[in-house]
Amino acid sequence: MSEQQVYIRFSEETDAAELAAMYKRNQEFFEKFSPSNQEELYTEEHQLQKIMKYKADMMEDRRYSFVVCHKENDRIIGSVDLSFVMRGPLQNCMIGYSLDQAYNGKGYMTEAVKLVVRYAFDELKFHRIVGEVSPRNPGSIRVLEKAGFHKEGISRSNVKINGKWEDHQVLAIINPAEDVQL
Repeated sequence: MSEQQVYIRFSEETDAAELAAMYKRNQEFFEKFSPSNQEELYTEEHQLQKIMKYKADMMEDRRYSFVVCHKENDRIIGSVDLSFVMRGPLQNCMIGYSLDQAYNGKGYMTEAVKLVVRYAFDELKFHRIVGEVSPRNPGSIRVLEKAGFHKEGISRSNVKINGKWEDHQVLAIINPAEDVQL
């Protein structure tokens, strides 16, 4: 296997400006596949507030937010979130991610998703992780498939994007340490 090109870490307050700049650069691209974002998403202040909220969420086991950094220059090129954390008998969460369009198609997000999945299974002890992707975004579906996720079905009229309800492909991965058939 080739040497790792990216690494992940939890977002920090000092990342706010770099994250705001990445989202602003990619605003048109991200909004094609994500729920309509408010303009403040692209400000440093909003990113700072988001990071502080995510840190509190992490302390309460509700959400885990990572930045994806390119090893060559430590630049933030994306983000990966584990949200909708459900404990008890479910032990699952949902994965979501964004990658600077300039870095698409190089395997970086697949690498980052694999790192987050490993962390989710080994450290957070999740049993299952679900991802939901617009069928209009085959590259994102490939990211999850290459990271070991399997297609499960379509959630019809699932997410409102740019004023229109859209279907989403549901993919999931089960913790291999717990994937025991009875």
